[in-house]
Amino acid sequence: MSSPSKRRDMDVMKLMMSDYTVETINDGITEFNVEFHGPKESLYEGGVWKIRVELPDAYPYKSPSIGFLNKIFHPNVDELSGSVCLDVINQSWSPMFDLLNVFEVFLPQLLLYPNPSDPLNGDAASLMMKDKNQYEQKVKEYCERYAKKENIVGTPKDESDEEISEEEFSGQSDSDDEVVGHADP
Repeated sequence: MSSPSKRRDMDVMKLMMSDYTVETINDGITEFNVEFHGPKESLYEGGVWKIRVELPDAYPYKSPSIGFLNKIFHPNVDELSGSVCLDVINQSWSPMFDLLNVFEVFLPQLLLYPNPSDPLNGDAASLMMKDKNQYEQKVKEYCERYAKKENIVGTPKDESDEEISEEEFSGQSDSDDEVVGHADP
């Protein structure tokens, strides 16, 4: 076993042995989801997110790919894809860092100290700079709506989005289904 794969195995095991719930994908250790709780004394406190982690073959020399699977309102997280804009992961990653750093330091710092001058979510950045109170209210609404334990348990992002869409537009969805149903013999 090569050094990078030993290190990958060790880092994943360290994460699994910590307080984080880790759900492997396809029984491997290169792709998995981690249950992440919003940091205490932040706007995101009480929120629970499922974070998708993909480890490249060159990990730890190349950074992991990190993304939120359930929605979060934050200037540095793309609302549609869940991609994270975080220099330490995207540009200045070092093999000195490990997966615990991502979940115990980097993501909490991202949520505690958003950077609206380098946004992935322009709406969140703009609102944060123009009306801090409204921004904080919207963050809390997103936490209440999308970041609860029941939003992440065994639910991939696309399915949870569909469920929310059906709730919001239940009348429209039913009529669309009926039209499609009548068209088929």
